[in-house]
Formats: sequence, C-alpha cells, structure tokens
Amino acid sequence: MKIYGVVTGDIKNFTRLSDQKRGKLVSDTEHLLRSMVKHPSDAAIFRGDSYQFIVDDINEVLNKCIRLICWFRLNSGKDSLTRLGTRLSIGIGEIAYLGKNVLDSDGEAFHLSGRNFDKMDKEEIMRLTIFDEAKTNTYQVILMYINLIIKGWTISQAETIYQLLSIEDSTQDKIAKTLKMSQPAVAKSLRAARWKEVEKGISYINSELNKQYFT
Repeated sequence: MKIYGVVTGDIKNFTRLSDQKRGKLVSDTEHLLRSMVKHPSDAAIFRGDSYQFIVDDINEVLNKCIRLICWFRLNSGKDSLTRLGTRLSIGIGEIAYLGKNVLDSDGEAFHLSGRNFDKMDKEEIMRLTIFDEAKTNTYQVILMYINLIIKGWTISQAETIYQLLSIEDSTQDKIAKTLKMSQPAVAKSLRAARWKEVEKGISYINSELNKQYFT
C-alpha cells in the first residue's frame, strides 16, 4: 500500500497584487512547486490563487509546506504593504487514480486534503488530516503551536528557514554563504525563529505517521 501526501493550498492577498506581479508570482510559484514533486504533472496552480501537489514521501510533506510558507512571505517584499501568505491542507492516504495531472487525480488523500481545506479558519496556516480522527486531533494541537510560531517569523527569519529547507545537505555555513551573512547570524536567526521547537513538532508527527502506516 503506497501512502501519499496531497496538499491543497491558496495564496492570501493574491488579488491585492498588480496584474504584472500576479502573473510573475504564479509563474515562479508553479516552477517552485514542480521542483518539489516527483513528476511535473504532480503539481498545478488553478483559479489563479489556488494550488495542489502530491508528495511522494510523507516524511517530507511538512518541510515542503513550511518552505512554501516562507516562499510567500519572501515574495511579500520588505517594503510591500501587501503581506502574502498561504493556507495548506495536507491529506495523508492512498491515491486511487492518477490522471494526466494532479487536478484529474482522485483518492483518499485528495478527499482528506480538499474537504478539510474548506474547513480551515482564515488565520489557520497548516492542517494535517488522516483517516484516524484521534490522531488527527493530536496533530492539530501540535500544528496549532507551530502555526503560532510561524506567524511570528520576520522576512529575514523566513529567508533563513527557506534556505535551510532548500539547500541540499544544508548547514549553517552553506546558508550563510548563500545569504552573504555570518554563520553566527544564521544561528541567531534560527534561534529567534524557534526552529528547534518547530523541528521537534515535525519529527514527532513524522514518527507517528510512520508508526501508523509502515509498522
């Protein structure tokens, strides 16, 4: 039994951007999404401000979602009055049918992702749902605290975490080189963003998902 993560998301404040900025954001976001999936057809943007993608390894789904959160925060720009954001609903389960692209596909993971996206509060950032309601409730409590931490990230902190999750075999030295800053400054940014606490929450959820599906 193959288990997938399906993510349904939208872009907050998308319509406040100019036509030119909306077009560039859609193009750049689509490119990023397709770099995060196994096949280009596993990711798509639809209705302009909504997107969906399939994650082949459920242990990677939360990190990919946080990378996207940082991406939209960075695309707000430090001097922009329009603060972009995103909401992401993760469904974990089987896929019954893979169509020509992600939007033509169907299965448990799609149902859990899509239906629970419609239930998300406007201020909610991430939600993860599986078939087990009790486990889902546990994950929601953990994600509630992770969401609160993420809401407090500055653009600088989001940029540090984006690089942490983007660079292959990332280290603080590699991040520092990419961002043209010192390694102590990277360490300080990660501490201020409370990344260790976020990482522990992700690790716990991944451990429980592995027990649920693979043992």
